[in-house]
Amino acid sequence: MQPRDWAGVLPAITTPFKSDLSVDESALATHVRWMMDSGCRGIVALGSLGESATLAFAEKVRILEVCREALGSRGHLVAGIAGLATAECVALAKAAEKAKCDGLMALPAYVYVGDDRETEAHYGAVIGATGLSCMLYNNPVAYGVDVSPEQLVSLCKRHSNLHATKDSSGNVRRVAAIRGALGDRIRILVGMDDVVLESVAMGAVGWVAGLVNALPVESVRLFDLAIAGKAQEAWKLYDWFLPLLRLDTVPQFVQLIKLVQEEVGKGSARVRPPRLQLEGEELAQVRALITERLSRRPAF
Repeated sequence: MQPRDWAGVLPAITTPFKSDLSVDESALATHVRWMMDSGCRGIVALGSLGESATLAFAEKVRILEVCREALGSRGHLVAGIAGLATAECVALAKAAEKAKCDGLMALPAYVYVGDDRETEAHYGAVIGATGLSCMLYNNPVAYGVDVSPEQLVSLCKRHSNLHATKDSSGNVRRVAAIRGALGDRIRILVGMDDVVLESVAMGAVGWVAGLVNALPVESVRLFDLAIAGKAQEAWKLYDWFLPLLRLDTVPQFVQLIKLVQEEVGKGSARVRPPRLQLEGEELAQVRALITERLSRRPAF
């Protein structure tokens, strides 16, 4: 991947499971092809939404292989790189390169919240493990680590293959701050679904999206309108979409997005423990929201 390739809608894909909770490779391949048929630019596998923390190392590698075969040359394959130990992440980065991934999305280490020096060292080890184009994922809400624009500047100086950052701070001022610090040196992709229009207005050029797993046509349409500066049309679609996009921003986002997939007939709500599927009143409330939104689904 080149810096310009970090653009457009890149689904952070969910990982489909069979009834025994093994990875459903056939469903995964079908899902990847559907994303591409709907106008997405590539695939981000093994992210938080992909339940990476519940996957064994061998499962992760196999998922990348299945995605690569399903994608062919139609789009870029980005591997999410995360784990408890830096050495584990470096090994996965190298395995991703061997599996013919086009790029890497580097996450902070699980569980341990490092200081600035430790955070930069971890990201640097992952980014430097291969020559693949890399995107740094910053999600202070979920991981407790907030990579400042100044740290990004430092990492960019040391790693010429750091081409993009996925910002899930939820603070659109951060997008402007990164642009101010780095200009065109780094591509900015929004990582929270319910700030996509605001982030594009501030300079984001891509969207690592969640609800796209269930509603890809609407997601691509929304982003394309935003990039084209068609504000009135974009906000009309956004107003319809926002109640669903907000499902991407809560702790149970995996269960919620997979439920929307199931409701539109494009997946299963199965998740791996410790996550559990929704039930009872909580399930009824979310289903009511999904049903109400889908009943007003725009026609293109």
